[in-house]
Amino acid sequence: MQPPRVQAFCGKPTVGLLFLDEIGELGSDEQAMLLRAIEEKVFYPVGADREVRSDFLLLAGTNRDLGEAVLAGRFRADLLSRINLWSFSLAGLAARSEDLEPNLDHETDRAAELTGTRVTWSREARARYLAFGLSTEATWPGNFRDLNASVTRLATLAPGGRVTAELVDEELARLRGAWASTEKDASHDLDVLLGKRAGELDPFDRVQLAEVIRVCRGSRSLSEAGRKLFEKSRASKKLVNDADRLRKYLARFALTFADTGAR
Repeated sequence: MQPPRVQAFCGKPTVGLLFLDEIGELGSDEQAMLLRAIEEKVFYPVGADREVRSDFLLLAGTNRDLGEAVLAGRFRADLLSRINLWSFSLAGLAARSEDLEPNLDHETDRAAELTGTRVTWSREARARYLAFGLSTEATWPGNFRDLNASVTRLATLAPGGRVTAELVDEELARLRGAWASTEKDASHDLDVLLGKRAGELDPFDRVQLAEVIRVCRGSRSLSEAGRKLFEKSRASKKLVNDADRLRKYLARFALTFADTGAR
């Protein structure tokens, strides 16, 4: 499975398909060159001194909220308008409980190929892992990367390729510790992000803002973070705009989604 991302399409496939991953990380010069390639269908190949022409279908992936990046001046509005013909947003692993079990099998098979050993789970081990992975305690801040690393560790340490309940308990303790460190970092980040203003926060606001930062850091976009944070209250609202609610909340502290250190 691919990690959560937004994909945008433009153009028509007369020559071929161009896939640009992490398009939100392009610098201003690269954005300008890409915009010209889309609009005029010409570009300079690497190392060439002559332009070539190509009419291509563009598929772009990003883990950033490009609308937020435009507002922050980090992404060109005209480029976003060009590539944002069709967009699809994929939620993170924590919000896709139905994907955990099949991906657990997929990652187990991958780990078996990596180690060169047949990897199996005891019934109790599998049940414990899935119960934890589907619980609210499992935030999966690294999404499928966390799952991949976790299963790889289990497969590597499994005696004879058999994942036991005891081994799963050790791995879950490791995940809890790693994710708890992420939460502590979010609280520490308040001092870094807000500077002297952090000392002016009420304890209530400090705890709440730290949790918001933690969720943002584990989300791929402002919209995804908003869905996680307003999962319960959104059901009672006639008009739902989680991203706007979160943006306004962060603005109270002069912060943007990008400021939180979101991936």
